Amino acid sequence: MPDRILERGEIEASANIPPFLNPSNPALFQRRAERFRALAQNHPLSGYLLLMAQLCDAQHAALANLPALPGPDQRALELSREHRMPPLAFEALVRGDDWLQALDKVLEQFNAQGNPAVTAALQQLAQADSGQRKAWAVNLLSGQFDLLPAAVVPFLGAGLQVAFSHWLLALPEGTLSERESCTQCPACGSPPVAGMIRHRGKQIGLRYLSCSLCSCEWHYVRVKCSHCEESKELAYLSRQLDDAKPEAAPIRAEVCPNCQGYLKHFYLEYDSEADALADDLASLDLDMMVADAGYMRRAPNLLLAPGAE
Repeated sequence: MPDRILERGEIEASANIPPFLNPSNPALFQRRAERFRALAQNHPLSGYLLLMAQLCDAQHAALANLPALPGPDQRALELSREHRMPPLAFEALVRGDDWLQALDKVLEQFNAQGNPAVTAALQQLAQADSGQRKAWAVNLLSGQFDLLPAAVVPFLGAGLQVAFSHWLLALPEGTLSERESCTQCPACGSPPVAGMIRHRGKQIGLRYLSCSLCSCEWHYVRVKCSHCEESKELAYLSRQLDDAKPEAAPIRAEVCPNCQGYLKHFYLEYDSEADALADDLASLDLDMMVADAGYMRRAPNLLLAPGAE
């Protein structure tokens, strides 16, 4: 089917466009684990992708067995909706103690299977006190990766994702509000990990940004930088082979000359099973190519610690 970009006027005129997708999905981590295993087949990073599949299995088990975590009260939810603010603002929740239960559940469910490096990272995280864990989490979610041990990032990020997915599942229907600036998640205020170009139903041809923390997806107009909101001179880079059409690439990086940033996009028309987080990690070769072209990654993936510049 044609990959048609809807003009801004068309989008704004339509009252039938869902502003949010997947605001709550208890099978999220299970499906992500399956995707990691599929991507690992004949992949140069198969061992790493299979390790991430195992971590997603642990996330799924942790979410299924997690006791109810105290979240924002009714008054806080009402205020967030009134002022169009994220009801699960990570800046506040990550400084509390409640999410630490989700991290412990993930660590309980995950088996290092004799991998010394992974075992050492798990021990470092398990032995850290609550203050250290929270400090690391604040650094991770604020993008200060150099302020925490790289080895603990995937496991710390996995625990945070379980906690915020748990809170998202518990939100009453209608809690989320569209915001004037859509560059951050309307549920938790985190940046997106990638954009998903939809291909079915009312969402056909529309872009939804996928949250790096809670995995909520929200509508964002196309041909507009998701970081600085500039629309001029955006370009799209891909790793398509020479004999393939770039416009048919299932993965493309939208690069912005204004802020020198980029965001990956997954075109579900060409790969309907793509998962924002899993497919992002399986396409690190595209990140390397775009970095060589002079662009900076703006989208965090909480299961990966970026290397030094």
